[in-house]
Amino acid sequence: MSNSTDPTIEPVTRRDHDVSWSANLEQPYHAADRDLVVEQAVDAVEATASGTHVNLVTHRDHGRPEQYLWDALEEPFDDIGLEYVDQCGCGGHVTRVHVGGE
Repeated sequence: MSNSTDPTIEPVTRRDHDVSWSANLEQPYHAADRDLVVEQAVDAVEATASGTHVNLVTHRDHGRPEQYLWDALEEPFDDIGLEYVDQCGCGGHVTRVHVGGE
């Protein structure tokens, strides 16, 4: 269960982004809580302007994001495109989420 109200967990975004950006979902608390990863990924997409993208960098402990994250993102958003970019040297995975007109 997500624990996003825990004051030690930083929000993945604190503002709207009108340029492409990356959201770090690789902290130890992300490894321990897949629901938090999904919740903060949704927040990151919501904060991303149409015509840009956000790179969601997810913790290696959860495996490839297509298996647990993509459906959770496609459900609330009609205008996104999902692309698996690569596995980082640290083991995490990068999903690029194109928002709107990109």
